[in-house]
Amino acid sequence: MTIRVATPEDAEDILAVYAPYILNTAITFEYEVPTAEEFRERIVHTLAKYPYLVAIEDGRLVGYAYAGVLKARKAYEHAVEVSIYVKGDERGHGIGRMLYAKLEELLAKQNIYAAYACIAVPLQEPDPYLTNDSERFHERLGYKTVGRFDSCAYKFGRWYSMIWMGKEIREKVPHPDAFTPFNGQL
Repeated sequence: MTIRVATPEDAEDILAVYAPYILNTAITFEYEVPTAEEFRERIVHTLAKYPYLVAIEDGRLVGYAYAGVLKARKAYEHAVEVSIYVKGDERGHGIGRMLYAKLEELLAKQNIYAAYACIAVPLQEPDPYLTNDSERFHERLGYKTVGRFDSCAYKFGRWYSMIWMGKEIREKVPHPDAFTPFNGQL
């Protein structure tokens, strides 16, 4: 498997990974599948400042991860929100772990000190649209729950909660260097 920087030309393949999460799960709270053009714009927008990575195995795109603005204020520039999606039948093979390892390595080079993931959680299990797998995955990678919003999202005729999980990706210093936009290099 190889990990490389996403390009706008990857939009359709990335969307093929993401669309089943929209249509069949409460992992994402999007209701409508975006167009390939919307996804191209998302990729370009992200790459202007942050890494957007894809995992390729046997010539197929099997997962992706990216970072984005946590909050728009200057004081937040050393923290990001991270997202990851792995093709359904490829989950559990270490793809997510490898994507996050590379993403965190690149973010640390940009003078990012903390990464936060916004994760949907069911109010009760079993739930036909959502498990606690994402929460457990992030815990295994060293993320800790730092916040919870109960019953804040509604999809598939039911309410869902959302948690924020965070991780320090490099040791904090009293006077950090300025944030450096992503340069497109691994």
